[in-house]
Amino acid sequence: MDLFEATNHSFVIRIWLEKATGPANQSVWRGHVTHVMSGNRRYFEDVQEVLLFVQAYLNEKSTSKSSG
Repeated sequence: MDLFEATNHSFVIRIWLEKATGPANQSVWRGHVTHVMSGNRRYFEDVQEVLLFVQAYLNEKSTSKSSG
C-alpha cells in the first residue's frame, strides 16, 4: 500500500427513491455507501448511517497513526 492509499479513502454513495405500496403510500429514500478500497457496503434509510460508516474508516486511520 502506498502513502496515498494509506492516507486517503474513497466512497461511492448511491441514493434512490422507493415507492411505497402500503396504505400511507409514502415514498422513502434509501441507498448504500461503499468503501471503494475494501468493497465493504452498508445499506441505509437514514443519512446519519452514511456518516457513521465513513467515520469508522476515519477513526481507524487516526487511531493507527497515533499508535504508530
